[in-house]
Amino acid sequence: MLHDFTSQFWANTVDGLTVGSIYALVALGYTMVYGVLRLINFAHSEIFMIGTFGGLTLIQVFGFTGGPYTGFALVGVLLLCLGTSMLAAGGGAVVLERVAYRPLRKKGASRLAALISAIGASLFLQELFATVIIPRFYGDGRGRDPISVPDLLEKKVLFSIGSGDVRNDKLLIFVAAILMMVILNQFVNGSKLGRGIRATAQDPETAVLLGVNIDRVVVVTFLVGGLMAGAAGFFFTLLYQQTMFNIGFVLGIKAFTAAVLGGIGNLRGALLGGFTLGLVENYGGSVFGGEWKDVIAFTLLVVILLFRPTGILGESLQKARA
Repeated sequence: MLHDFTSQFWANTVDGLTVGSIYALVALGYTMVYGVLRLINFAHSEIFMIGTFGGLTLIQVFGFTGGPYTGFALVGVLLLCLGTSMLAAGGGAVVLERVAYRPLRKKGASRLAALISAIGASLFLQELFATVIIPRFYGDGRGRDPISVPDLLEKKVLFSIGSGDVRNDKLLIFVAAILMMVILNQFVNGSKLGRGIRATAQDPETAVLLGVNIDRVVVVTFLVGGLMAGAAGFFFTLLYQQTMFNIGFVLGIKAFTAAVLGGIGNLRGALLGGFTLGLVENYGGSVFGGEWKDVIAFTLLVVILLFRPTGILGESLQKARA
């Protein structure tokens, strides 16, 4: 086992950082909503799922099935599909907030009621896609089967680090995740809406007295989290070239684990937690076997909750400095 770990160390590092980038982008949605509303949005995994279908829809509608593409055509197709995935997931997140959470918030319902609503919304969206949307528009009657996503770029090895081959798609996902994290961090810390988000997270009552529109802040929070999940959905299909109605279930729990690991409510913690979880499960898979990856991830969640529930960084969004 030790030989497998050492011989595959760099390959697992590359794969771990790649999948960790996807975890981190989804974890940002969990951490932002929790920071503002103290709500675990378990339907966020289905927002990720909607993002995977956003890019697929554009590919089918405009006939981007003749890939892989190169040059400016590749850049254009990637940006269009990425934007469509982000808009689809962002729109889905806004509708989710409006339908599943806002009525409860307006009535002063308990967090338990909101949590139950989140679980119900998650199951509803899965079954909606499995029984209605996928059979009608994507799956030719096979709503619960995996759906292939056409390859948009030719996967090439750019360079190697030890035994790890760094492909162009993996490097793209890693760099894009870092870039989106930087942009989001600047938005939260430097924009007027970002200051409103932090003010609401710290003290909603005082924020209202200072003129902050709570409803707008909540909508923006869900929208931004949805945009990040949509980007993660596109990158997932770019890497694995498939999606299905429940593709976000296990990945969503892992992204939640990443958020808790880094410190839920902390934007930088979501990124750190995503990378850490991706690396740990890939390293563990090389030691115990690939079938143990999910077990390792969920065991890590239990350990973190037992011994350090505040996560690695342990600083909430509400404590972020202006």
